[in-house]
Amino acid sequence: MTKPHSTQRGIATRLAEKLGLREFGIVLRYNKKALAGLAIIVTLIVIAIAAPILAPYNPFAITGAPYEPPSREHPLGTDDVGHDILSQLIYGSRTSLLVGFLGALGVTIVGVLIGLVAGFAGGWVDEVLMRLTDIVLVIPYIVFVIVLVAYLGPSIWNIIISITILGWPTIARMVRSYVLSLKNSLYIEAARGFGASSLHIMRRHVLPGLIPLVLPVYVLTIVDSILTEAGLSFLGLGDPTRPSWGLLLYYAQIRGAFVRGMWWWIIPPGLMITLTGLGFLLFGISLEEYFNPRLRGTQ
Repeated sequence: MTKPHSTQRGIATRLAEKLGLREFGIVLRYNKKALAGLAIIVTLIVIAIAAPILAPYNPFAITGAPYEPPSREHPLGTDDVGHDILSQLIYGSRTSLLVGFLGALGVTIVGVLIGLVAGFAGGWVDEVLMRLTDIVLVIPYIVFVIVLVAYLGPSIWNIIISITILGWPTIARMVRSYVLSLKNSLYIEAARGFGASSLHIMRRHVLPGLIPLVLPVYVLTIVDSILTEAGLSFLGLGDPTRPSWGLLLYYAQIRGAFVRGMWWWIIPPGLMITLTGLGFLLFGISLEEYFNPRLRGTQ
């Protein structure tokens, strides 16, 4: 009888072989874009996890006088209330990464499911799902995200839900095209001939092939989710109970940091948003190049 842990090890090994993770590790050593992107991502994740250790103060605690310039006690100064800006910046990485990972995950899951069902079922199911995709695709994304979050309330989870509701059509179309290209292939027909159900074929033969296609898109969608959260927070629709980089810029705007020339309140969160987007962008592009070698000479 096969032991559970050995079965899990076998599944993990097959998945690693399917994705070519061992080969990607070798390629990664010589890909400067991938190394730079991965270094940024890992650093940000470490900062987010170790925020209680790295942050000098509680981000919501009043630890100094209002509008203090950078000093030994407050390397990035304080805001108009006396909160330590460095502590808020460090804790803000948690919000940005959480929205980025979960928002992109929701978008990817919905897009893959709709594209998979539409491409495999065909007929009226495909027609209905694709018309729904067209409707969502033509909706102005950022405008309706603002409307949804304003209606649902300024919460990190409402931001993630809004991103998921409106961000999936591009992935759905891509997955549908891939499924249609495989639908009548010989090995799919052979699986049907052996009596395999449509659900079994999708789960065992189609989904594994989607991973190299969807994984780079997922990484790049993280960038969109992070920028969406930052934009919403800058407009005052961020979660007031969670420090975020966009929220830092929002308070800097409405509380006079731009007028006072308080660069230490404005530039650091802007740099963190830019650096985070750059890290995921570089790594996502490297994944695209790895899974699609034809792109290596065009990036």
